[in-house]
Amino acid sequence: MIFEHDTFFMKKALQLAEEALMDGEFPVGAALVYENKIIATGLRTGTSGETPDETDHAEMICLRRYAALNRKIDMSKATLFCTLEPCLMCLGAIILSGTGRLVYAYEDIMGGAANCNLGKLNPLYQKSTIAIVPGILRKDSLKLFKTFFSNRGNNYWKGSLLSVYTLQQ
Repeated sequence: MIFEHDTFFMKKALQLAEEALMDGEFPVGAALVYENKIIATGLRTGTSGETPDETDHAEMICLRRYAALNRKIDMSKATLFCTLEPCLMCLGAIILSGTGRLVYAYEDIMGGAANCNLGKLNPLYQKSTIAIVPGILRKDSLKLFKTFFSNRGNNYWKGSLLSVYTLQQ
């Protein structure tokens, strides 16, 4: 189900992705929203060096920042906004956090996990009732990824399926 405020909060996640892009990083931003307020954010780091850090994804940083707040909320009423479809690692963390809703902008045809069949996974994940909403401000996110993959100085996922797919659009 799409809500009227989804665009507003996705724009906030896109601003974070733009920050990452300006820092030479993969342009992914994430914002955790509860009761129509952003309570934690994250942006992708660790992609601009010689050896990429594959754990500092925007979603993971956002969830760690929320945990550091030491604030108890009903996560089933929280929404995580991401500019790129989460990978399997991030989706697992999102599910385990109890997040009730995931909204993302651009599909990751190479590593996205939003379409995995949770019912075929182990019991810890099978009971997830997370609602997933794709494609909110997709074109805006696509533009950031095109900029990233068009920059010859960026080597992260250069020539990958995601890079080719993105640049062909």
